[in-house]
Parts: sequence; structure tokens; C-alpha cells
Amino acid sequence: MGILKGILAIIFFASVVWSRQLTFHDFKVFSVKVENEEQLRILKTLENDDDGFSYWKDPILGRDADIVVSPNKLNDFNDLVSALKLNSTMKIANIQKLIDAESPLRQSREAFGWENYHTLDEINAWLDGLLISYPDILSVHHVGYSYQNREIRAIKLSHKNNSAAILIEANIHAREWISSATATWLLNELLTSTDPEVVDIATNINWYFIPVLNPDGFVYTKTTNRLWRKSRYPHQHLCYGVDLNRNFDFMWMHVGASSNPCSDTFAGPTPFSDPETKALSEFMTAHIDEIKVFITFHSYGQFILTPFAYTYEPADNYEQLKQVGNAGADAIRQRYGTNYVVGSSAEVLYMNSGSSRDWIKGIHNINISFTIELRDQGSYGFILPPEQIIPNCLEIFDGLKAIVSECKIIGYL
Repeated sequence: MGILKGILAIIFFASVVWSRQLTFHDFKVFSVKVENEEQLRILKTLENDDDGFSYWKDPILGRDADIVVSPNKLNDFNDLVSALKLNSTMKIANIQKLIDAESPLRQSREAFGWENYHTLDEINAWLDGLLISYPDILSVHHVGYSYQNREIRAIKLSHKNNSAAILIEANIHAREWISSATATWLLNELLTSTDPEVVDIATNINWYFIPVLNPDGFVYTKTTNRLWRKSRYPHQHLCYGVDLNRNFDFMWMHVGASSNPCSDTFAGPTPFSDPETKALSEFMTAHIDEIKVFITFHSYGQFILTPFAYTYEPADNYEQLKQVGNAGADAIRQRYGTNYVVGSSAEVLYMNSGSSRDWIKGIHNINISFTIELRDQGSYGFILPPEQIIPNCLEIFDGLKAIVSECKIIGYL
């Protein structure tokens, strides 16, 4: 989610060596209400400004847009707000301050937990430990390799071979760290909880977890650019990467995707041009008879999104999708009062095409295919503080249990 149209790497490419850690001192995030067509038209022109403006939430008439403003563009932005009579609120005063607070120094031998975000190596080492500790119910499945030859793995939790399965995919967008943190927490809870309800769904449903679908991009956010979104495939010399969630071969490039390699929504030169999406599609196709529910974790915004995003026409089982999604949202709300909006992406968020959610529904007609946009609603955006990891996971697990229960009632599981 949160489209960064003017890719942040391009802002710096003339003066920054790619191996250096980019910083975002005094970069600000403003929320602006798009109230008329003239405001929308002008705001959309900023998408082509490679010198200091970018979007975390696209401008859409009647909704709020989140715009990142570099220090050298602040006066221009203020002039624009005045000229267009925009209703503007600053959400983040200094992006770098949030980044610095997000990644405190940690002891190298600290046990794996969810008080902090982890590197890819730490996640994989933890998964390796689980495979040793739970050899009878956990197995690793090779999904494929990334462009930079990092393995993409799926961990299967299975007590009964013939059970229906739920597939959870995370970190298709590199900067959305809370997604992989949530996936790993859920796996751990299904393995270790003694709660009878959790034991039941862990025992009687097969679970596949792909914690990091975009390992190259994820590593790049750790080493070089915290706000990187795409893969790292060099389809064009100056602009790397593809938005993997625009690269699936269903309504590819229909709407809400870009043919510009420098755009953060670049859909790739062809569908499945990148090895990560091709590998996931082949993995899901190979297991499609088993998979009954597909959930992809993203951030941010607090949405449970149903197919489809390329059209306002509802999916064939839209009422059931809404019923299941609403059950999840109601359960999420019970713990901390966190509100999630349920609906198709086209209806409640924005239009796009080529996503994993729409592909598995559109090609394989799986009954339940959700995108869950995790915390928050923009106060921190993609840089959700570590202290919110566990509260986020707790409420999402409440929602997931309700989703499973509602699917059973309907007959989907």
C-alpha cells in the first residue's frame, strides 16, 4: 500500500552511493484532504516530481492523501496548500527520527522475540530452530529464489495431511516490516499456545507461512533505504525493482500500475517478470487443491480488503467475503478498539491490478482471499514502532480466529 510514486532512491541518485544508508532528516509526511477535481488534478502532477514529493497514500477525490515532503520542497508545499486551499495536517515531523527509534542497538545474542524487528538472517535462523524443535509437524517448502539468489521459503504447520490449508504471505513490499513480524508471531502462537481454540485450529487446519516473499528488497531496507518498496531486479539501468504486487498475471496493467521503471508501482515489463512472483504463483498453483484461505499482510491503513481492485464490480461471493471480513474486524476491535474497514480495494481504498490477492481469486477462484493492511492509520505509517508489534499481533490473531470460525460456519473450511 501507500504508493511512493517518485521513488525515493531517485531523489538521491546523483549524490548517493547505493551501498550507503539513506537518511530522511526533516522529511515530513502531511495528510491532505482532496475535496475537488482541481485539487486532485494538481496533486496528481506531483507524482512526476522526482525532486522532493512522493505519496504514501495516493490522492483520491473525497479521501486523504499522505504526501512525503523533502526539506527543500517544504516552502513549495506550503505555497501549494495556500493556493489550492488544501486542508493539510502534518502527521510526521521527521521521518528519520522514527527510523532511528525503530532500530535500537541490540545484543547480538538476544533471543528471537517481537519487541524488535529482525533481519532476514535472524528470521531464517529462528525458522531453522523451529524446524529442529518441531520436526513432526513443521516442514520447509522451497518456493523459489529471488533475483539476488536468496531462497524464498514456506513453512508448513501440519498435524493432519488431508486438512484444508490457510496460506499467509508477508513482506511482498519490502518496507512493510510489521507484515513479516506478524506472520512469524502467528506461527509461534500456533505452535506454542495452550488455548483450546488455538490448539484446535492449529491441529485441524494446515498452515503455510511465507514470512518474506521479497527478501532482496527486505534486506535493502535494512542496509540502504528503509523506505524501499519494490524488488531489486534491474529492469532499467537507473531504476531498480518491480512492485511485486502489480506483477501477477491477472488484469496486469489494467489500472493503478505503472509502466515507468522509476515508479514505485512499476508493474514490470511483463506479468511474472520477476522470479519472486513467478515462484509464488507456481507454489500456490501446486497447492491450490489444499489452500482454502489466502491472506497477504501489508501496511498501513487498517483494512481487510477483498477482491477485486481493478473493478467496482463485486466478486461472485462478495457477501460471504464481507461476512467473513466483518467477523474479523469485529474481533480485532474488541481488544484495543482498533478499527478496521472491510471492503474491496476499489470500494474502500484505491484501484490497482496485478496483485496476489486478485490473482488467486481471479485465476483459481479461491473462496477467501484477503489483503490485511495492518496498523496504523498514518501517525507512523510504514515505520510502526516496535512497541506496537505485539499489540498488533494480538488483535490480528483475534481477527484471524474469527475469520477461521466464520469460514467454518459458511462451509469454506
